[in-house]
Amino acid sequence: MDASSDGAVKLEVRDLSIYFDDLHVLDNISFRLSEGDFVSLLGPSGCGKSTLLNLVAGLLAPTSGTITRDGIEVTAPGPDRSMVFQDDAVFPWYTVVQNVEYGLRVKGVEKRERREKAQGFVDLVGLSGREDAYPYQLSGGMRKRVDVARALAAEPDVLLMDEPFASLDAMTKTRLQAEFLRIWENSRATVLFVTHDVEEALYLSERVFVMSTEPGRLFHLTDVPFPHPREESLRTSTEFQDHRAELIAALHRAGAQF
Repeated sequence: MDASSDGAVKLEVRDLSIYFDDLHVLDNISFRLSEGDFVSLLGPSGCGKSTLLNLVAGLLAPTSGTITRDGIEVTAPGPDRSMVFQDDAVFPWYTVVQNVEYGLRVKGVEKRERREKAQGFVDLVGLSGREDAYPYQLSGGMRKRVDVARALAAEPDVLLMDEPFASLDAMTKTRLQAEFLRIWENSRATVLFVTHDVEEALYLSERVFVMSTEPGRLFHLTDVPFPHPREESLRTSTEFQDHRAELIAALHRAGAQF
């Protein structure tokens, strides 16, 4: 399956499989992302979504197959890929702006430049005025914004997101989805997003892969037709609900249990 749009190929996964001892986790995964794509991996717990994301991040090595970023094989983590996890990954001993500029500091960016860039991303995620706050002084939603700002500030080629909003309450989750979509519409980062939430995948993505289980495979691809900018009212539209039903049916065919 090919999830890429018409632009230059940014990420390619080819014939990827992985075993953990005798457990066959992923089988023959192939897809491509072009620059600026937003693609979600949708499936039930245990289908290998997070394992696939960790392979792309370079945190795991495949049993067979290859992953390339701009034609260069991925064999380890690197600054070209930033990861946003489900749980908080902010450094509690750093302020908001210090957290956001962390990746720039690792890259060796000069102090004044990195502070200016970090401030821009603090502003982008709506945390202006809280630059000097520590994580314990922030709500869960605010800490997640810091995670996103830090990942974007590192200016990765590919942004990897592993159910980043799953631990938030429903109201905060919905608000942050809308805010992140606005950020993506402005930045057009290349995003690979893991979720088990059908509505989240449909609202955020340009394309959605449904994964089957035991072992994990790419089972179904949906092209999301909704133009940008997307408003919250989209969620209640007839067309949105029709595509939601299509994805749920695909999940059932893939073996997901509800």
